[in-house]
Amino acid sequence: MDDAAILSLEHQFHLQDVLGEHNWRVDMNAPVFEFTFPSGESLVCENFHFLGSAAPGPGSWMWSWGNPSGFPPELIALAGSVRDLGERHGVAELTSAEVPFDGLPGSPESPHKVVGPLTEAAKVLTGRWTSYSGEVGGGTRASFLVEHPSFRLSAPDPVRTVGLLQQAVSGLPLTDHRRAVYTYGHLRGLNPAFADDGARLTLSAEGVAITVSFDEQGRVGNVEGSFG
Repeated sequence: MDDAAILSLEHQFHLQDVLGEHNWRVDMNAPVFEFTFPSGESLVCENFHFLGSAAPGPGSWMWSWGNPSGFPPELIALAGSVRDLGERHGVAELTSAEVPFDGLPGSPESPHKVVGPLTEAAKVLTGRWTSYSGEVGGGTRASFLVEHPSFRLSAPDPVRTVGLLQQAVSGLPLTDHRRAVYTYGHLRGLNPAFADDGARLTLSAEGVAITVSFDEQGRVGNVEGSFG
């Protein structure tokens, strides 16, 4: 969860900027995943991947590959690769077709919160970082990873990156701040490097130089940037 947290948050912020006010529809048989806008324009995803669904009735998450309804193989193949990695590393939540709500971190009770940790795990394991979830009837919520050129991030912007890190450490349930920030820097191409004492981490790229300071408990204490 720490490895996925910050880069996932950045992608979701970007997705919100791209979509704005919108409606969505998915046709599993076509298959088509489309966003429509008040202007009458639409955006059709190049590819999309059905991960699974969280249902309030049975109080469980069901991976798409384990759903008895059956779905086109190309839509559930990515979820299947997550299962395979779970088998390799002995992660039961990724290999059990159905996972009870209370078997997840924090024992979430609502489908909206249940899709979070499993979708985050799928992101960091597959390298697909933009997700979308929505209700599909009866309170059940389905989770997808969606792909389109407009969903890709641009090069890191120093001001936005500092703001992102501040929002992440104050609003996300991180368990290891050092790991979360380091992994984000690595995945974002920001060449993360710890000081010898581990109390500071620098993130650097062309035009970007950010220093993140940690307190004695390993929590982020300060984020500073210099921009050139």
